[in-house]
Amino acid sequence: MGLFVTDLARMENLYTRVLGFTATDRGEMDTPQGRVELVFLSRDPNEHHQIVLVTGRPADAGFNTINQISFRAESFAALREMYRRLQSEAVSEIAPACHGNALSVYFKDSEGNRIELFIDTPWYCRQPMRVPMDMNMSDPDLWKWAETQARGQPDFKPMEEWRSGLAEKIR
Repeated sequence: MGLFVTDLARMENLYTRVLGFTATDRGEMDTPQGRVELVFLSRDPNEHHQIVLVTGRPADAGFNTINQISFRAESFAALREMYRRLQSEAVSEIAPACHGNALSVYFKDSEGNRIELFIDTPWYCRQPMRVPMDMNMSDPDLWKWAETQARGQPDFKPMEEWRSGLAEKIR
């Protein structure tokens, strides 16, 4: 994914320091819209880049067509740590949520792009589902609460059962 940005240094700082990306390359390039600077970012050594930040986003762009950019956290502990880091960052609309099939933390980055950090749960329930989540709960209490939320939704089942059904549909 490539994002046009207005403040390249600020965005690179947020994505590397808080979200754990590493700059893999950087440079300048001429385009039909003029010369741009690019920073390539990845969290996976097998991927040269997962995100490219590119200068050239107009300050008066108006409507942001990105609904959200989702990143999988490696564990619930990592999700909690990112949530903790976000508390002291220049980001807005920090909103932890339970989707039944995932636990997420949403926020808007320094240029207003909505970011979702998430981990999967072992359950499926019909989507969309979004219930605000209290990250101040202990891990055991939060997981118990999340399972109760998921079990109360239509079509609740173990994720493996849902995946088997989907595999049959896709064939």
